[in-house]
Amino acid sequence: MIPTTTSRPSDRLLRLPILVTLLLSALVGRSAKLLIPMDEGQRDHLKAYGIAYWVLQQEVTVEWLLNYRGGSFLIEDYSTIEQECTIRGVTYQVIADGQADQVLAQIADPEANMEMVKLEKAPRIAVYAPSSFQPWDDAVALVMTYAEIPYTRVYDEEVISGVLPQYDWLHLHHEDFTGQYGKFYGHYRNAPWYQAQVKEAEDMAAKLGFSKVSQMKLAVALKIRDYVAGGGYLFTMCSGTDSYDIALAAEGVDICAPEFDHDPIDPSCQDKLDFNKTFAFRDFRLITDPMVYEFSNIDATDIHQTIGQTKDFFTLFDFSAKWDIVPTMLCQDHEQVIKGFMGQTTAFRRSLVKPNVTIMGENKAQGTVKYIHGEFGLGQWTFYGGHDPEDYQHMVGDPPTDLSLHPNSPGYRLILNNILFPAARKRKQKT
Repeated sequence: MIPTTTSRPSDRLLRLPILVTLLLSALVGRSAKLLIPMDEGQRDHLKAYGIAYWVLQQEVTVEWLLNYRGGSFLIEDYSTIEQECTIRGVTYQVIADGQADQVLAQIADPEANMEMVKLEKAPRIAVYAPSSFQPWDDAVALVMTYAEIPYTRVYDEEVISGVLPQYDWLHLHHEDFTGQYGKFYGHYRNAPWYQAQVKEAEDMAAKLGFSKVSQMKLAVALKIRDYVAGGGYLFTMCSGTDSYDIALAAEGVDICAPEFDHDPIDPSCQDKLDFNKTFAFRDFRLITDPMVYEFSNIDATDIHQTIGQTKDFFTLFDFSAKWDIVPTMLCQDHEQVIKGFMGQTTAFRRSLVKPNVTIMGENKAQGTVKYIHGEFGLGQWTFYGGHDPEDYQHMVGDPPTDLSLHPNSPGYRLILNNILFPAARKRKQKT
């Protein structure tokens, strides 16, 4: 495990003043709250999530005001938190307790589509990514770095060894769990980086006692499945979505062409898929040709290529905050219609999504969904199509996205909603 922290050395020093202030406030009382608005008045939405996470690290509760001014945060007012907001460029307002009570009363109104959820503990975050991983290669790591949210990198060896239960939230770097190296063979099989990737994976498989990379990746996928079943939170984007479900459905079936695993593919592999094992998708058709840059027909990249960037959008669903609390949390944003973006897995064909899956974002006209959520065992998962919300068609070798140019990105906000989600006090969905 490689800890990756974006916290500054001063954080430990800041913790003491907050605890001292908490003690003093218990003795003399306080008369104000700090409101971090998340509507159009927020200067830096992305760093605002980092503030919320940092406050949780100081063992201070954050009240997440769902559907109130874009999903604002309400916190006890301490000077150290104000200072941190100022340092990070996050807009905040100090309001009197009476005003805060009025806001909470407005939210509690049965007729208002709003709710308050308490965030009480900073989630322990892991990112599943290889040693060659760079934060700017992955939108989730990129935005956590920008928002100054710490995480730990884990990969095949750590997952196989059983470390996942140590973490509350797991993100899968845009990975290929089928053992086909991202289906990059057709265009990049002679590229040094591709050959190095293959060697690294084959060496790790041998080290861990597997005869093929596909077998190792399946073992990892099953460990992740068990992690979710035990109560973990899983989030993934791009090819980490469909390739994960394909690996689960193909357990015990060889779906890899010889170019990937050096032995013949099972000619009946399609008929042997078990869709009961997947999280999100059913009835999909594999694409096994090693020269085709695609895993299956789950991915709707071909549909979105015909739309064009200027017309590519997806719409967030408007859930009932008091009844559908989980999807409401995950859809908090200051915009409901969000510009689309491509990836190896851009979006999902709606016809192949299981009926029990919650669809949170879709392009209804095209019959595609972008953002979905579901439960598995005691845990929950979220799949988000596309590679980078602020880079419409990210290509191999493209420069990293500079998030300081996109501090109000509604597409990146969806990622950060998922990061804060495990911090919420556990509540059952109303039925």
